[in-house]
Amino acid sequence: MIFKNKIVWITGASSGIGQALSLEFAKKSAIIILSSRNKKKLKDVARKCEILGAETHIQILDLEQQENFSEICKTVIAKYKRIDILINNGGISQRSFAKETPLEIDKKIMEIDYFGNIALTKAVLPYMLEQQSGTIVTTSSIAGKFGVPKRSAYCAAKHALHGFYETLRAELKADNIQILIAIPGFVKTNISYNAILNDGSTNNKLDNIQAGGVSVSYCAKKIIRGIQKKKKEVFIGGKELSMVYIRKFLPFVYYHIIDKVKST
Repeated sequence: MIFKNKIVWITGASSGIGQALSLEFAKKSAIIILSSRNKKKLKDVARKCEILGAETHIQILDLEQQENFSEICKTVIAKYKRIDILINNGGISQRSFAKETPLEIDKKIMEIDYFGNIALTKAVLPYMLEQQSGTIVTTSSIAGKFGVPKRSAYCAAKHALHGFYETLRAELKADNIQILIAIPGFVKTNISYNAILNDGSTNNKLDNIQAGGVSVSYCAKKIIRGIQKKKKEVFIGGKELSMVYIRKFLPFVYYHIIDKVKST
């Protein structure tokens, strides 16, 4: 019952991995702050969590509107006095070739997936430093370990998150604050359906590889286990994760394989 009454703040909580994390923490009697832009969907997730006996709080959050994050954090702290676990899970993917993607689309993806992510961490961090405890989780991707066709800005944002959080972990080693980078491979979510195209519209298609991925429940349980075991990284997925190790130890094999990857 180590999560009982812990204050857990989850972004991207209205669907996918975020919703699954919310339900798993509800089973563990945590107090869950649910954030995304979609209030209607958050209310549905809150209802499911409350059926499981958990206390919830809906906090609308737009990762592109970072200027109000400090005030939002003050509101949360005023209500709960502390934040024990922050899970930066919200974000957006991409389906467009770099040569066809206008710079404003690159900026939009970086604004949501990188700046929105670290902005919330920076808003929460002073409170964790004051309480001298806390866990910060960021949901990255295997795309944060190597490049994938049609994901240039998405990969760039995920690579940037690794650099930021690995540095933050080193800086906070004396402050009892845990940093966990979750690295999913293929997970059954709508991330490909909601991915942004080069004209700013959504993809509206579910990738076959996404449809064949691991369940969001499995992913959420792996992340929570990583928090419990105080891991620095947790990899989640199937055989696609082998590419991470091939890239690291057999780069010539990796380049041969990646050159044959079909763009989706």
